[in-house]
Amino acid sequence: MDALLVRARGLWEGLARVPVSFPSAGGAEVAVSPESGLCPAGWVGVVALGGSAIVTAPTERTAAVVHEGLARLPVAAVADPTAVGDVLPGARRLGPAVLAYVSRAGFLPVEPGALSMGQVPCGQPELLRLEESAGDEDAGEAALGDITSPAFVIREHGQVVAAAGYRTWPGRAAHVCVLTAPAARGRGLARVTGSAAVAHALAAGLLPQWRARRAASRRVAASLGFAELGFQLSVEIA
Repeated sequence: MDALLVRARGLWEGLARVPVSFPSAGGAEVAVSPESGLCPAGWVGVVALGGSAIVTAPTERTAAVVHEGLARLPVAAVADPTAVGDVLPGARRLGPAVLAYVSRAGFLPVEPGALSMGQVPCGQPELLRLEESAGDEDAGEAALGDITSPAFVIREHGQVVAAAGYRTWPGRAAHVCVLTAPAARGRGLARVTGSAAVAHALAAGLLPQWRARRAASRRVAASLGFAELGFQLSVEIA
């Protein structure tokens, strides 16, 4: 767990794109970073991991507002959208999303069994058809179109009904993306395809990251051995 936390924190400290670190004694450190990778451009990004947090703001003025507001919250609440909304004038919020990670030792692989598992390059048209069948909301949540790894797929009747892969992030992280067609859900296909993607990432020496807002996705991650270490939240200051 400690090694995972160190790697996860290092990943997000790098994504902040300015010198910033998770306080060892807890609390939140706020930094000005117009190019932050913690959030959309112009927003405030909050990442809480292991009892402390880093926060990026696009301007000095915004950073001062954020620092004053978050100082009134315990670190456990800095990624709580309701609590943050009470202390920051946020017009919009994204998240929170749970951040989970797994090591090679903690990974719980799932074998495909009798399922027809295949592998295709990212960007294949059949992956786009899977996204279309899932609808914009689910496809956007999964972000399967962003993967840079091969896609690990399950086909039924010649159609891809489940797929998983990952996008390589700076800091040697693998951001895992999983999507299952609505008609094929509830049968463990996400676990099988997700397992193949995680195994591929671990073999490449990458840190698998699973970011989820939905309970079903969190259950899949837990079944593969992922440990939930924190949260990510983005806030647009009015």
